[in-house]
Amino acid sequence: MGESTRVAYGKALAEFGGDEKIYVFDADLKKCTMTEYFEEKYPERFFNIGIAEANMVNVAAGFATCGATALVHTFAMFASGRVYDQVRNDVCYPNLNVKVVGSHAGLTVGEDGATHQCIEDISLMRTIPGMTVIVPCDDHETRLATKAMLDFEGPCYFRTGRCNLETVTDKCADYKFEIGKGITMVDGTDVTIIACGLMVQEALKAADLLKAEGISARVIDMHTIKPIDKDLILKAAKETGAIVTAEEHNVIGGLGSAVAEVLIENALVPMEFVGVQDTFGHSAAPDVLLKHYGLTPEKIVEKAKKAISRK
Repeated sequence: MGESTRVAYGKALAEFGGDEKIYVFDADLKKCTMTEYFEEKYPERFFNIGIAEANMVNVAAGFATCGATALVHTFAMFASGRVYDQVRNDVCYPNLNVKVVGSHAGLTVGEDGATHQCIEDISLMRTIPGMTVIVPCDDHETRLATKAMLDFEGPCYFRTGRCNLETVTDKCADYKFEIGKGITMVDGTDVTIIACGLMVQEALKAADLLKAEGISARVIDMHTIKPIDKDLILKAAKETGAIVTAEEHNVIGGLGSAVAEVLIENALVPMEFVGVQDTFGHSAAPDVLLKHYGLTPEKIVEKAKKAISRK
């Protein structure tokens, strides 16, 4: 079992944060967002703004106007919801080099309950013009994605989670992280499963279950939701003829919607969605929640068979 993406992010930020243009801002959550690693190494470029998230974004925007690479950190619910106005108008509209890092995203924040289980953040952030949206799936990918984000010029939303996850991307022979380019984790011919975040691991498990039944499933790690890899989606649609998306997010507006937008315009193939079915979460252990809301390999298998049957 690897580390959580939030821990991997915090360590990577400290590892790659030597550039004196990098400034880190936190809303009194450094032990949760893991920015404490950066603070320990570069205290002169770390600022705890306190529980004032909107102000934090505006301060970061101000730093960015002076040439800084400014990163703001809080829970995903606040990073996408509470500060939406500031992110839209003060970061993206002027196209400033501010990175918004939303920690504790999705259902797997667990016992914190519905108010903190942010399943709308991908949707909110990807609809803002000029915003790049990245959702890494494990610690290895998070480290590389963090470096890519720091090197990238412009607004970015970076989603991390609370739970420890199996490391899978380091086992992919041709793995190379590039913003806007998905990765084929497993090749297949009968159906393609496109996943992001922790659902990449569930998709790989589903592919094994399908293989045992004689069904060949391709698995794509779509770590960048915006800009999405249209070429890879269309290649999969052409070669496998059926698509399933899997995400720890509302099925409305997230990865599934982004993939559907590509397909409806270019390649009409059967498609099924695995995700939260437009409802709020509730307080429970992460594994219980994933099972309750159908974010499981078994549900992906069910949807894959359904998509195949519609060819």
